[in-house]
Amino acid sequence: MALDFPTWNMGYLCYPDVQEYLKHKDIVMVPVASLEQHSYHCPLLTDSIHCEAITKIAAETAQVLYTPQLWIGYSPHHMGPPNLGLGTITVRAETWRNLMYDICRSLIHHGFNKIILVVGHASNMKIIDPLMRSLKYETGALIGICRPWAENYLGIVADLIEGPPEETPGWHAGELETSQVMSVDEKLVRMDRAIKSERTKTPPFLPDSFIKKDGTPSVEFEGYNYFVFPMEHREFSDTGLIGNPLRASAAKGAEANRRFGEHLARALRELEKVKVEVHNREFVHRV
Repeated sequence: MALDFPTWNMGYLCYPDVQEYLKHKDIVMVPVASLEQHSYHCPLLTDSIHCEAITKIAAETAQVLYTPQLWIGYSPHHMGPPNLGLGTITVRAETWRNLMYDICRSLIHHGFNKIILVVGHASNMKIIDPLMRSLKYETGALIGICRPWAENYLGIVADLIEGPPEETPGWHAGELETSQVMSVDEKLVRMDRAIKSERTKTPPFLPDSFIKKDGTPSVEFEGYNYFVFPMEHREFSDTGLIGNPLRASAAKGAEANRRFGEHLARALRELEKVKVEVHNREFVHRV
């Protein structure tokens, strides 16, 4: 049976619409990303903009509800020193985990059995495993994550990317992210401010024998990646940029968002077939 809603964003629906949806489906998406500096040319909401765009495409394709975009994420490494005015807003790891836990428990309370977190900000992944496991163990609900980005894994958008691997085109405010924001609203991207490209550098607190090649937490030593250090983003990228935004285009971003969204939609259709029994639904500790 085809459902007929004006939108799949449940924040714009009335509660009888949610009740009707739950008669037919028990799956819901929760898009979550960040608000953080993205170089001179991309908006603070870059991660959230492309995350919501991808979620919307998936929702419309698979006819699956999603919650309003959660723009707050875990971004301590993007704060910079005091009084610099970078605009990043972060929350502590336990705050973010508790917030996401409460959102998911609320959805389970209402009757959803399957929750897919659409995560548009990679650093959120650093604290997400305990969240998923606690929800699974406590309720029996199916909890999963979709990570529709292309940092050091270009995946389904590899043929769209023009920049060579050494430009790390899928990274921060580079070719791909700039394109994705342009496809949503070109006015949000200040290409007049964009610089040609910026590659990562080794943080100054490490000796020259260590090499930082991208935005991952790992650092190469003797040609291998066995070491991880807590780093500020500005210690390996002066402006928050990793990549070459001058290769970006709105058409490229629209195609990337479409591919990510339709890939997610196909997964949602498969997950709809899964039978899930929730054994602990009421959110008793909600106060």
